[in-house]
Amino acid sequence: MEKKILLIIPAYNEAEGIVENINRIEQYRATCPYHLDYIVINDGSTDNEEEVLRAHQINHVELIQNLGIGGAVQTGYKYAKQNNYDIAVQFDGDGQHDIESLPNLITPIINDEVDFTIGSRFLEESNSEFKSSFSRQLGIKILSFLIYSSSKIRIKDVTSGYRAGNRKVIDQFVTRYPRQYPEPESYMHLFSKKITVKEVGARMFERTTGVSSINFVKGINYMVSVSLSILASSLVGKER
Repeated sequence: MEKKILLIIPAYNEAEGIVENINRIEQYRATCPYHLDYIVINDGSTDNEEEVLRAHQINHVELIQNLGIGGAVQTGYKYAKQNNYDIAVQFDGDGQHDIESLPNLITPIINDEVDFTIGSRFLEESNSEFKSSFSRQLGIKILSFLIYSSSKIRIKDVTSGYRAGNRKVIDQFVTRYPRQYPEPESYMHLFSKKITVKEVGARMFERTTGVSSINFVKGINYMVSVSLSILASSLVGKER
């Protein structure tokens, strides 16, 4: 039986580039061998994103207030569960993720090799030229080390938002999905539930529209907070 696959696309103030991003997805859908749908989660945008989504008849959910990336993505997982999707894929609304890398993420899940995959810029099989800034790469390596120290599972691109999960993962994230630091923190929850994870190569691009929500000061706070969250999650897992 053909798997139903949903792209969850969180978008906050992405009016400038969301149509181009969706057009690339539509072009891919026209020739891809999967049953592939998408849902844009308009996370309480303050620009004219909602107007653009409606004008172009883009399938979306409008949140009446900003919930942050965690709340927006969890909304997408709830939509996936309510509409009986077999696989949910997180896909950024700013155009950084390459839709052509989708088979890398979903094939191991379709073949029942793992429950959850992470699209990575840092594996040898990735053809991604964009690797992020030096400071962010350093932060990613620190978080990767902390996760490995706590779980003995190596994930190189721990902040990647290009991720896919099966029904077991959908059920888990509908029930609990970290709000502030969803990517690195969620791994500890998955590991505690014995959900199998695999990192796969994926191509990513540098954003051409919008502005990142993390500046230098926020980046320092992010690193400290996420590190503490990972350590706390690992302690809770050991107690269980």
